[in-house]
Amino acid sequence: MNSIQPRILLIYTGGTIGMIENPVTSALEPFDFSHLIDNVPKIKMLNYVIDNISFEPPIDSSDMNPAHWVEIAKAIKDNYEAYDGFVVLHGTDTMAYTASAISFMLKNLRKPVIITGSQLPIGEVRTDGEENLITAVQIAAATTASGEPMVQEVAILFENYLWRGNRATKRSADNFNAFKSHNYPELAKIGLGINFHEEALLRHTHGEIPLEASYSLDTSVMVIDLFPGIDSRTLRHQLATPGIKGIVLRTYGAGNAPTARWFTDAISEAVKRGVVVFNVTQCVNGSVMRRYASGDALAATGVVMGYDITTEAALTKMMYLFGAGIDRERVKLLLPQSLRGELTATVASAGDMP
Repeated sequence: MNSIQPRILLIYTGGTIGMIENPVTSALEPFDFSHLIDNVPKIKMLNYVIDNISFEPPIDSSDMNPAHWVEIAKAIKDNYEAYDGFVVLHGTDTMAYTASAISFMLKNLRKPVIITGSQLPIGEVRTDGEENLITAVQIAAATTASGEPMVQEVAILFENYLWRGNRATKRSADNFNAFKSHNYPELAKIGLGINFHEEALLRHTHGEIPLEASYSLDTSVMVIDLFPGIDSRTLRHQLATPGIKGIVLRTYGAGNAPTARWFTDAISEAVKRGVVVFNVTQCVNGSVMRRYASGDALAATGVVMGYDITTEAALTKMMYLFGAGIDRERVKLLLPQSLRGELTATVASAGDMP
C-alpha cells in the first residue's frame, strides 16, 4: 500500500529488549509494551503511524515454540493489507529459528517483516535496543525509487547489519552485533545511513500473487550432532525415536561422516523406514557437497544434501513441509531446493514451490 505516512505494525513477543530487572532477585523478567515504548521517545520523531500487538504475557525467547510462530504469522496475515511493514520484537536466543519458520510460513510475501531485539534491556543506559528498534522501523518503511517496499522478505536487523532471516544465526552472547549470515551477504549495512544491497534482496518474478500463510507445523523432527566417539547404540537410539519423520544430521566439514559399516547401516535402515535425513554441516561457513568418499557413502544411503543451509532453517523447513502434508518423497525433493532464499542451490519454480 502507498500512503503519506508509512504504517508499521509492531509485534512484541518479549525478549531482553522489553525486560526489566526484578528488584528482589536481580533477574531480568519480561515487562509490558508500554514500558518499552516509554523508553524510546525518539520513535515519535519518525512521523509514522505505528500500532502494536503484544503477546500476553510477553515471553522469554527460550520459551518460544511453533505455537508462537503461528501467532506471529497470523498477526501478519490478518493485518497484511493495513500496514506497509512489520517489526517483530523478539529475544535473541531463538530469533534465527523464528525468522526461518516465519519465512516458510508466509508464501508470496511482498512486504518487510523485520525481526529485532537487543542484548541489553531498553531501559539500560547503554542499551542497543533503542537503536535497533528505530532502525528496524525505518527499514520496514523503506521503499524503492518506484515506491515498492525495499525489503520484501523476513529479515533480522541487529546493530550494523540487516540479514536474510533464514540465513542468519546467533554468533555471540556478548556483542551487539550478535547475528551473522556466513553464507549469504548482508541485505543492508547500517552506519550513518542505511545502505541497502539491492542485489542481495529477495525479489519475486511471478507477478502479484496474494500472501498465503501456513499455520500447520509438524514437530516430528530432531537434530543429531555427530562427534568423535558416537557409537552404534547411541545413534540407533536417536534414529529410532518414536514418531520421528525428519532428522537434521549435523556432519563434519563438507558433509562428512564416519565410513564404518555400523554407521552407514544405521542411517540406511532409518531412511528405508521412511525417515528423511537432511545433511547439514556443523561449520558456520561452507556447504555440504560430495567432495570426499565419506560424503559419498552417506549420500548413497539416501540422505539429502543440505548445501549451505543453516541448522535453524533446515529444522524449520522440515517442520513446514511435513506440516503441509507433503509426502516424504516430495519432501526429499524440496529440501535441497531454495523456497525462500534459504540455501544456494536450484531454485524451485513457482508452480512447484509450497
